Amino acid sequence: MNFKRNFAVLGSAAAMMLALSACGGGAGSAGGDSQTLRLALNQTETHPSYIALDNLGTNVEESTGGRVSVEVYANETLGAQQEAIQLVSDGTIDMAVVSGTQLENLNPDFQVFNLPGVFDSVEHQMGVIGDDAVVGELYTSLEDQNLTVLGGFTQGTRSIYNTAGPVNTPEDLAGKKVRVQESDVQMTMIELMGGAPTPMAFGEVYTALQSGVIDGAENNEISYLTQKHNEVAKYFSNTNHLVGLDYVVINTAAFEAMTEEDRAAFEEQWAAAVEEHTTLWLDETEKAHADLEASGTEFNDVDAEAFDAALEPLIEEFIDTEVEQTIYDAARAAAE
Repeated sequence: MNFKRNFAVLGSAAAMMLALSACGGGAGSAGGDSQTLRLALNQTETHPSYIALDNLGTNVEESTGGRVSVEVYANETLGAQQEAIQLVSDGTIDMAVVSGTQLENLNPDFQVFNLPGVFDSVEHQMGVIGDDAVVGELYTSLEDQNLTVLGGFTQGTRSIYNTAGPVNTPEDLAGKKVRVQESDVQMTMIELMGGAPTPMAFGEVYTALQSGVIDGAENNEISYLTQKHNEVAKYFSNTNHLVGLDYVVINTAAFEAMTEEDRAAFEEQWAAAVEEHTTLWLDETEKAHADLEASGTEFNDVDAEAFDAALEPLIEEFIDTEVEQTIYDAARAAAE
């Protein structure tokens, strides 16, 4: 199945445009000389991404004397990620947090950072994605679609969880329907891990697990806990197959509408938000693990060599251009 496609005009996105227009939405909503940036997020208010971005809004408003502010809309209020990124491109909203899988559907070069084995740790990942020499051209490659990538937030290490029992080897996933994001890389990844990939919006996962539409999913411990997936899928197997990545994108026209002074202040506060998020992430992952154990989640280690061997073909299959090879080599060199 190929998810590399242009934007489609979705009915739900169109409805969201009307709703936002009715309440004064739109890229860089202005009141006098002020600019309010509306940001779409699919996580809850307890998630590190919300906390860091909410603080970003406060700090940007203070540092610009109220000329620029950021309003964070959590819980997919402004739509799922596929809808949100279209709304940012259209200029109906200004910013969104989107998984790396969403951007690989717009520019395949982004898929390099979505591959297992590219990053060894969160610290390695954040060093690479903040290095302008590696990501500068990549982050501006979507400006013809009115999207600028500000940078990234870690998703931490991702693993498999399911409703049936511990997963030890890829054979244990045989016949299991595993939720994935809409991405060629993710679909192939789950197939190689032994499961049956089932693309689905993040907000639908809890009900799908509860009803048996899917058997499992893959994610980090924080999202597993904050979305309460542990209530309906208590087996968490430490496959640690991927260090995941979110991006924060902004409508290019809204970004360029800031004065030079305000943009500099915004970028300074964005850099601070990335640091805050990374620190929060590492701390909250430890707390989430403890809370999950206390709530009855059953953790187990896996045959890591078996999963590594199963996933090895992904690199050769999906790195097939000189640009992608250059990005991959730079990322791996940073680990040495």
